[in-house]
Amino acid sequence: MVRVRLRNPDRVEQVEGPLDVGELLDRLDVNPTTVLVICDGNLVTASHDLPADAEVEIRPVISGGADGPSCAVCRAPAVIEEPRHRAAWCPVHYVDHVQNQVRKAIDHPQATPARERMFGYADRLLVAVSGGKDSLALWDILLDLGYRVDGLYIGLGIGGYSRRSQEICEAFAQQRGAHLHVVDLAETYGFSTVTGSQVATNRSTCGVCGLSKRYVFNQVAVERGYDVVVTGHNLDDEAATLLGNLLRWHEDFLARQRPVLPATGANQVRKCKPLYRLSEREMAAYCVIRGIDYVVEECPLVDGNTGHEHKEILSALERAAPGAKAQFLFGFLDRHERFTEAEGADDGPTVVACGRCGMPTVGEVCAFCRQRERILAVLPVTAGAAPAPPSPATDRNVAP
Repeated sequence: MVRVRLRNPDRVEQVEGPLDVGELLDRLDVNPTTVLVICDGNLVTASHDLPADAEVEIRPVISGGADGPSCAVCRAPAVIEEPRHRAAWCPVHYVDHVQNQVRKAIDHPQATPARERMFGYADRLLVAVSGGKDSLALWDILLDLGYRVDGLYIGLGIGGYSRRSQEICEAFAQQRGAHLHVVDLAETYGFSTVTGSQVATNRSTCGVCGLSKRYVFNQVAVERGYDVVVTGHNLDDEAATLLGNLLRWHEDFLARQRPVLPATGANQVRKCKPLYRLSEREMAAYCVIRGIDYVVEECPLVDGNTGHEHKEILSALERAAPGAKAQFLFGFLDRHERFTEAEGADDGPTVVACGRCGMPTVGEVCAFCRQRERILAVLPVTAGAAPAPPSPATDRNVAP
């Protein structure tokens, strides 16, 4: 029997063999465009034959190949196929493919003025890392491309999940001789994602988490002199966000959704998404090929996040029509000016300094300070009496 370990949720299935990977996925009713299959530590494609005693792992957004297709560049046996590109690659040329897509995103970002790049080699970059595949792969790519880039990990206080995520980020930084800032949300600001969401009744857990991370990304970048914050938002993330905004017709959100968000006021840095041309599956495969350890498990607090439902809908479309996600997102970005013109979004609201912390806001007090005050009012023992957010200057650093 073929022993199959499936992830998220973890479970083990026994399937009668021998059979090939495509037949295995059919029997398990697994969408091949949303997974990669790993056998003996290697990616395998749908045509790969599995002996009766094989042991394989099926990871979300990962699938594979070996004996069938050839590399589109060198004709060597391929390890991954990507229907959207109508191509397959060997390990070396797959890494080239991913890095070339990132280079294209940096040099020619959509929905930005002509010939404007995301950033240059003179800029200091700060990549927000979570321990997941996308952010660690992005850090690896930018280092390989020669950019000056450091990492920032935010400890959100989600038990063992956060501890493992931090350990993975620190190990990556040490292996690559890179610099990592570590900011613990509870130590620095007096609350964790878990405790904050329990008392900030008008925000979901993901809402508390997202607002906190965006604030810390910007504050650390400003105080440490970085020019750009880069995040690991990929094609699936951006397409799912676009679908959600269209379903609700959030025109103001649509006007702001683009790969480059320029700084619009003091104490604010540019934010960029260099992975928007690459899917989750492509990034997971990149990590496997490069030997990058990452947290495969989903955040335990993510249940109920509609973004995952939108991703499943788009993945079903992608299976029937490879390239549908990219056409959806890229087509929107090519027409982005229609939303900015309709909303007058190029001017946008006036950005001023928050009266409590000095970070940018459109009101007297920024959303993070308001959230923090509301949380600390209920958690006085944890938070103490400090009314304003302290500087994260006491963060821990992992240096080469």
